[in-house]
Amino acid sequence: MIEARGLTKRFAGPDGPIVAVDDLSFEVSPGTIVGLLGPNGAGKTTTLRMLSTLLAPDEGVARIAGYDVRESPREVRAALGFVSPDTGLYERLTVRETLRWFGRLYGLANPRERAEELIERFELTEHASQRCTHLSTGNKQKTSIARALVHDPPVLVFDEPTAGLDVLVGATLLAELERIRDEGRTVLFSTHVMREAERLCDRIVILHRGRALATGTLEELQDLTGERYLEDVFLTLVRREEEP
Repeated sequence: MIEARGLTKRFAGPDGPIVAVDDLSFEVSPGTIVGLLGPNGAGKTTTLRMLSTLLAPDEGVARIAGYDVRESPREVRAALGFVSPDTGLYERLTVRETLRWFGRLYGLANPRERAEELIERFELTEHASQRCTHLSTGNKQKTSIARALVHDPPVLVFDEPTAGLDVLVGATLLAELERIRDEGRTVLFSTHVMREAERLCDRIVILHRGRALATGTLEELQDLTGERYLEDVFLTLVRREEEP
């Protein structure tokens, strides 16, 4: 459902091009969750933005549900739900208006009914008539994920979905990601929180300086490094890369 082959992205820098993503390849199979792990500046967000058609790759190929992100961006967006800290919400709209609006944008036959389904699913009934500007951080994130699901996409991409959330709301959203996977959807998400990746991910891609250091299940990465915990796996791989 998600395929990247030789994905590369460069940005102009004061001393020449900066390679944000460097010949990156990986796949995400249907009905699985794959996590992108890496330190700040590793290329996670740039990768997700290329996959979601917000940035054009300089080299390589990326496909979502079989559609090329450069050749078929409209089809990619129709098959994709995308949530990042930068997507935001229309502050003057209520939760209910937001979901109905995006339902209409995606051409749903009954956006009102779909909005009510998602309001109930995300336990937003008490806040459905509240303007998004007045929502708590947790309810804003719930609304953002509901918005990403409004058109029932087969692929979901999340960039740091639990950043800034308290423990209770974060746990609720992680449970929702598991539910999304159990529904047969494909999920790719980036996180700095190793316990989230340990709990959720069927496979993990560890990035550093735009390159994939390792890809595999948690067990495969443990065997590769000899470490038990994902945090130690991560540190071992990054330190090996930085050794002279």
